[in-house]
Amino acid sequence: MVDKLSKIVSWVLYGLMAVSALLGILFYAGAVDSSTFLRWGYVLLILGVVIALFSPIYGFILSPGNTAKLLISFGAVVLIAIVSYSFAGNTFSEMKLETLNITEQTSKMVSTGLLFTYITASIAILVIIFSSFFKIFK
Repeated sequence: MVDKLSKIVSWVLYGLMAVSALLGILFYAGAVDSSTFLRWGYVLLILGVVIALFSPIYGFILSPGNTAKLLISFGAVVLIAIVSYSFAGNTFSEMKLETLNITEQTSKMVSTGLLFTYITASIAILVIIFSSFFKIFK
């Protein structure tokens, strides 16, 4: 079952890569406009989000024993999101918000996204460094 699924996923990825390469070539040749290229990017983004959301559910169905790890990971993401939102703020004046045509809440959400990215990137870098040190001393 896993081998068959792995082969199907590989062929689907090859197909997506071929379509992306073809669209890239056609875009630079002037045969397709930028809106087609952007729509394909949206399709790939939505597909990636759907796969990222349903992959843990599929893994949970295959091995229900890993439920605790899944819940801990989900809790960590929620905790980082809450911390990011609580530290986020609007740094623009009212005049700058009107100039940019955004609201105070939009500015806070952008700040939240940036803080979330900074925190997760920092955690990833620290995990890489610590795992390297532990591997050296092991």
